[in-house]
Amino acid sequence: MQPFKLPDFYMPWPARLNPNLEAARVHSKAWAYDMGILGSKEEANGEPIWDERKFDAHDYALLCAYTHPDTPGTELDLITDWYVWVFFFDDHFLEIYKRSQDMVGAKAYLDRLPAFMPIFADETPPVPTNPVERGLLNLWARTVFTKSVEWRRRFFASTKHLLDESMWELANINQDRIANPIEYIEMRRKVGGAPWSADLVEHACFVEVPAKIAATRPMRVLKDTFADGVHLRNDLFSYQREVEDEGENSNCVLVVEKFLNISTQDAANLTNDLLNSRLYQFENTAVTELPFLFEEHGVDPVERVNVLLYIKGLQDWQSGGHEWHMRSSRYMNQQEDDNEVKPTILGWPTGLGTSGIRFESLYATLGLGRFNSFTHVPYQAVGPVKLPKFYMPFSTTLNPNLDAARKHSKEWARQMGMLATVPGIPDAFIWNDHKFDVADVALCGAWIHPNGSEHELNLTACWLVWGTYADDYFPAIYGNIRDLAGAKVFNARLGAFMPLDDSTPPAVPTNPVEKGLADIWSRTAGPMSSTARSEFRRAIQDMTDSWVWELANQTQNRIPDPIDYIEMRRKTFGSDLTMSLSRLSQGGEIPMEIYYSRPMRSLENAAADFACFTNDIFSYQKEIEFEGEIHNCVLVVQNFLNIDIPQAVEIVNNLMTARAQQFQHIVKTELPALFEDFNLDESTREKLMKYVEKLEQWMCGVLKWHTKVDRYKEFELRDSASPVVRAIDTSKGFDTSTLQIGSFISKGNHFVKNG
Repeated sequence: MQPFKLPDFYMPWPARLNPNLEAARVHSKAWAYDMGILGSKEEANGEPIWDERKFDAHDYALLCAYTHPDTPGTELDLITDWYVWVFFFDDHFLEIYKRSQDMVGAKAYLDRLPAFMPIFADETPPVPTNPVERGLLNLWARTVFTKSVEWRRRFFASTKHLLDESMWELANINQDRIANPIEYIEMRRKVGGAPWSADLVEHACFVEVPAKIAATRPMRVLKDTFADGVHLRNDLFSYQREVEDEGENSNCVLVVEKFLNISTQDAANLTNDLLNSRLYQFENTAVTELPFLFEEHGVDPVERVNVLLYIKGLQDWQSGGHEWHMRSSRYMNQQEDDNEVKPTILGWPTGLGTSGIRFESLYATLGLGRFNSFTHVPYQAVGPVKLPKFYMPFSTTLNPNLDAARKHSKEWARQMGMLATVPGIPDAFIWNDHKFDVADVALCGAWIHPNGSEHELNLTACWLVWGTYADDYFPAIYGNIRDLAGAKVFNARLGAFMPLDDSTPPAVPTNPVEKGLADIWSRTAGPMSSTARSEFRRAIQDMTDSWVWELANQTQNRIPDPIDYIEMRRKTFGSDLTMSLSRLSQGGEIPMEIYYSRPMRSLENAAADFACFTNDIFSYQKEIEFEGEIHNCVLVVQNFLNIDIPQAVEIVNNLMTARAQQFQHIVKTELPALFEDFNLDESTREKLMKYVEKLEQWMCGVLKWHTKVDRYKEFELRDSASPVVRAIDTSKGFDTSTLQIGSFISKGNHFVKNG
């Protein structure tokens, strides 16, 4: 019995079969014997991990023939060997280490594998001791040295993630712990291997994504949405094998089922809705973001063709992977009678799992759910949100230098022209004294930076003022008229006010945003090392770039895909900037590779999401009713699940709780292991724990600030929205206090005229 009926899948690209399939089948079996994958003496429970019967039934050559339909025979043989190896690794790790829960043996096993993946041909790998090592060594030598060093590094990173993060799955099994939905999606990309598959698509198509655009948002989103689509589809087909047979708990259907406390069938339907949403995001990114990317980075015609061939390769993989899942004995793929009437799910027409009204299966298979994201009517009266009971296990105190910071930051804002009228628009201003005082960003800084000196808190408050004003200025000038080109020019100019050295003098500022940035940058970046200065600059640019992303969505009147929203919200909120500033106070003794490690990044993302969602709950009425906003987690959840506001608020609060608890879990179980892995001395460990404490104060301070200020209260919103101050479309950016040593608060509301 299948645990649920497979949902109706959206698959916009046809599957095609490579004519070299039979040759690949013969080659891959011979290669598997050569490597010891077949015929291995290593056994689990008295049985070989794979035998010919199991190998033939899984038919990995068929997978590769479907996912790479245009690849020539020799290349298809290579790609098939890779997939034989990766699936064998998965089963080998399961049988030898997961079932026995041998954490020590698993870590030693995984730690050896990167040595078999040299970046340069003159490096000598060790002698392999098992079929996984032998296969990896063979494949690596046959694959990577035909590609650029940049591609090799990317492929090394994705392969290493695939291998290393198996420990995360094993740890969760040992602890009987099911991940929260956000954590699961992040980790599934690493352990699931689809980013690795995307890199192999470049190899199979004989193209490379140009290095100058490989790390940009559009290319990252194309790769991530591809990966999420592959993984979510696999989770649906493999639920029965993984959860019921293997005792796995890393499966999105199970994660959703437990988090939302719904049936397995509803969880499967909802997982499919998320899969569809990721495919819609893939298509939207390719159509709306790539043309701008090509022009802005000067991508030549040959490079453009290479990128388009890569995208076609990703589409072929997606459709071919679906076809293989429908045929392979490895998965649950029995289908119901096509004549059977499809039932509605979970309380049609509303309720979890519907993601819109569905009259028949064509709704899903034709991808009609995409239109739900474009139908939002702005400025709807929603009323105040009933605040839930928040989970807050951390504490903070109020910095005694608050009054001085309030005075200093207001005078600084006046000097920068932030409290003056807008140049060229008589009697109009972005901020006045009242709007400045209501925001009270210095109070936010005093709570999130309780132990800072007067000088440090003054600097914090000025960064808060700049970020908040810039976030108000941007939509007031560019958002109301949907001036995407002007917004891009404005954003591009900001880099000129953040010089990395003295060789290039800063540009002449033309508005308060530029003037304020030039001043506060020089006060902050001067004492930094060159590496820290570059990191700091990148964090600021990531934040301002994300405002352009919001404006692009508003131009389409498109509520973001849930995953895209969460990942971009950290940038619009300024979380990366927060972390960069916080690290500065820790000193340069801590290697950046520790901050870039998976546990630390997971810790920071969990903290950021808690703060972002805090703001989204408090600012819901302000943004939806008074600003015509579409970038709010409550609205995103409301739209995706087709539920009412109180239900959406409850789910967002549950996500906040889950992220705070994950933060605690990482501190308790993963950081000690990280300290041991890096062999950190006692002083460095203390510094990192101080950093953890600052993140805890930040989360607590953000929540306390929201409960204290009048910025989100209805009487203040109505006073600000008088007829002569008519609200304009705004774009949420640096929303609430986000700096550890300085924090930005919620976006401004309106372009004010005549007071």
